[in-house]
Amino acid sequence: MLTVLFLAAVFWFGGAWLGVARGPRYAVLAVLFGFAVLAQVVLPDGHAIRQMTGGTLARWLMFFGFVAIVLLYRAGLGKLRRRAQGGGAAEDPGTAPRAGGFRDVELERYARHIVLRELGGPGQKRLRDARVLVIGAGGLGSPALLYLGAAGVGTVGVIDDDVVENTNLQRQVIHMDAALGRPKVFSAEATVKAQNPHVTVKPYNRRLTEDIAAGLFAEYDVILDGTDDFATRYLANRVAVAQGKPLVSGALSQWEGQVSVFDPARGAPCYQCIFPEAPAPGLAPTCAEAGVLGPLPGVVGAMMAVEAVKVITGAGAPLRGEMLIYDALWGETRKIALKRRADCPVCGVAQAEARP
Repeated sequence: MLTVLFLAAVFWFGGAWLGVARGPRYAVLAVLFGFAVLAQVVLPDGHAIRQMTGGTLARWLMFFGFVAIVLLYRAGLGKLRRRAQGGGAAEDPGTAPRAGGFRDVELERYARHIVLRELGGPGQKRLRDARVLVIGAGGLGSPALLYLGAAGVGTVGVIDDDVVENTNLQRQVIHMDAALGRPKVFSAEATVKAQNPHVTVKPYNRRLTEDIAAGLFAEYDVILDGTDDFATRYLANRVAVAQGKPLVSGALSQWEGQVSVFDPARGAPCYQCIFPEAPAPGLAPTCAEAGVLGPLPGVVGAMMAVEAVKVITGAGAPLRGEMLIYDALWGETRKIALKRRADCPVCGVAQAEARP
């Protein structure tokens, strides 16, 4: 068998060196391999030619099976490449992805997205061209950042003024033990870049405040709020509404989490429609005070990343006007409908009419 393969290599590469076209070289290989297989079928066991050409038909069947798998794999990659680089049906110019293809390594990385009917190449391009800001690199921000980066979101911003502490590591999976004492945004940046070097991560090692929020939000398409204090939540909501940006919001408490997409620009309520006022001190204890199940932020943060992908690509039905509640203790989920308030001080009728 090795003799036949050696001759095949000599004919193929020797022909290429002599400038012979591929067609005649394929024909020579077909004759050579055909002779080897025929020898296994018609010649008796132990015949010298049969032994020289493999000795058994099973070896050639295994060889051709392997070659077929390789060719199918290459054909599949080619199809994915054409699907990603090409496009498809005509699309709304406002939502069509920008020009520019993927490199082979990216096509392979995102292949499971590209074969999804709801995403495909155009959806992956939208992810690559998208800019998402994550507020908080803690329990919710950790899984959201990891999955946004892994999904191929082109630019991921993260703002947080905290440092990694030992108590964080029970649930904030983006940070490693070696990062103790390091600013969370730089720890998160390193982990996301290590997972996917094809994305850009922008760390902002500071607290989100009124004086920087508008300028920062203007640089991004979608905002994810993974904070644990109401002042920041209300600030993020006000600025997102003012700029017409979707706000994907998550929250945790002990064994329960919730996620919603607040997007008044597309008919959904805003955060303050649902929570008009911050609860009185003590009524909404922090994770440090009430505790939280370690894997719970992973579940809810991953849901936030899913909603962001849906908002960016237009796939499915994002949780606009709905809140998904997950009860980890009893393994239950439920959805509740959310409605806008006409008297909402942020997105109500009077505020909408006052905006240019």
